[in-house]
Amino acid sequence: MFRFAQHRSWKTPLLTLLALATVLCSRPSPADESATNVDSKPYQAMVDRGIQALLKAQDADGAFSKQMGIGVTALAIEALLRNGRTPDDPAVAKALKLLENSLRDDGAIAPTKSRIPNYETCLAISTLSSANQDGRYNELLKKAEKFVKGVQFDEAEDKQTNDLSYGGSGYGRGGSGRPDLSNTAFLIDALHDLGRDGNDEAIQKALVFVSRCQNLESQYNTTKLAAEGNQDGGFFYTVAEGAGSSPAGQIDQGGLRSYGTMTYAGLKSMIYAGVTKDDIRVKAALGWLKKNYTLKENPPLGSDGLYYYYHTLAKCLSAMGEPLFEDSHGVRHDWRKEIVEELAKRQKENGTWVNTNRKWMETDPNLVTAYSLIVLSYCRPQMN
Repeated sequence: MFRFAQHRSWKTPLLTLLALATVLCSRPSPADESATNVDSKPYQAMVDRGIQALLKAQDADGAFSKQMGIGVTALAIEALLRNGRTPDDPAVAKALKLLENSLRDDGAIAPTKSRIPNYETCLAISTLSSANQDGRYNELLKKAEKFVKGVQFDEAEDKQTNDLSYGGSGYGRGGSGRPDLSNTAFLIDALHDLGRDGNDEAIQKALVFVSRCQNLESQYNTTKLAAEGNQDGGFFYTVAEGAGSSPAGQIDQGGLRSYGTMTYAGLKSMIYAGVTKDDIRVKAALGWLKKNYTLKENPPLGSDGLYYYYHTLAKCLSAMGEPLFEDSHGVRHDWRKEIVEELAKRQKENGTWVNTNRKWMETDPNLVTAYSLIVLSYCRPQMN
């Protein structure tokens, strides 16, 4: 059913805060927006209220939730840029300057003592790419790209292709010593937003790791976890670190349970890496998503990381280029309209969104409001 869009190059949580975003931001797919049944007036009113709430929360130096580092600031700027603000808008420009001044000698865009520099740098790359129409950030982005590629687990770290860490990314220097699918998806997103396609060496290395985080035994995944898994085609957090890890826990025979956020992140990463729709990995991932399509929870984690889930879902479905998503019961979902309706019910009177579940820092209204505005940018109707 799915035709994959020609997204630039389709063919050819603090530590846990990372589970933020797989968070961020390639640009919306305008070709499909006109197919949605979203009512433009209430949609725009919801977006406007969210923007105003976010702007009220900005610190004098341009930051948003600075106690979390610069990740939320990058997300907030991206949310504003994707909803009509320009790089020269005073609030946006102030925050962009903060990101620019966060460039380190090693190329990371992160505070000096950051324990999550890969995460922060990848978010900053995506945001600065959105603001780089005139090339003002070209040199900065070159340095940042070198950094994120440099912290990828590969031959430079004496990792060969048979190593379960190979191709993945973790939090970065000074952080966790193992890669995970969330960080790796951030890497692929950042490179995609820089215009890199599936021929990029770092993306192809990352694809090796992504494929091993899927519950599917295949020529691309001969790991013990794949053999023990239930072959449902979904994805989990990491194949590395001994027995791997999934917040959804283990299945009876010892494999790891799949869950929503990482399955959407895994499929999206494969799209950006040039994997075709006929590939066994894509078909299996879609099979899991069809059986588990929902906006009521992050399946099967409930409200854990719910807004991170919304973000990843919207980003992935947009990358697939389809206005309707058909579930395993044959129901065709206008996913954009359904997301808008769900977020409308969840928006607070002050314009913000927030999760009552503290998992992955989603009780922070700046983070969750930024997520929600980014999600809504993928659902934009034609304005009347």
